[in-house]
Amino acid sequence: MRACYVAALFLLSACQDRSVVDLDGRPKELPGLSALVFTSPGCPIANRYAPEITRLAARFQGRISWWLVYPDASPAEARANLTEYALAIPALRDPTHRLVARTHVEVTPEAALLRDGTPVWHGRIDDRFADIGKERPQPTTHDLEDAITALVDGKPLPAPHPAVGCAIERR
Repeated sequence: MRACYVAALFLLSACQDRSVVDLDGRPKELPGLSALVFTSPGCPIANRYAPEITRLAARFQGRISWWLVYPDASPAEARANLTEYALAIPALRDPTHRLVARTHVEVTPEAALLRDGTPVWHGRIDDRFADIGKERPQPTTHDLEDAITALVDGKPLPAPHPAVGCAIERR
């Protein structure tokens, strides 16, 4: 009986553990609907998406919370990247790759959508990059935008497609 109680407490605390850390090391909560965009200052593909991420954050402002997640950057590197690419979106660090593992992302840039802290979708932002070194002038699909639209409208989420970018090293 005690083992079941301990297991139930562990599962409950694991389900309620939605806090993450901002660039100053302060815990942040990810309640409601959240869009996480995993990025890296050293990834040219991720940096090329800054205008699109800014556009999407503005389009869905007030309907979904936006966060940039830096899995491997120091706070100084992340702040410099935010400034250089004029990203006015709150940023988080994930040095232990807890969010990477939880959302199953593999590259930067890759997005994940959460509902009440639970991952419900992850994939590419759009199909502008068909492969490394193969970029279309304009995307033909808008995966993240379509997924957010479905999420906020309470509709089924579209099937995700793998993102193209810089690999996040597993820990």
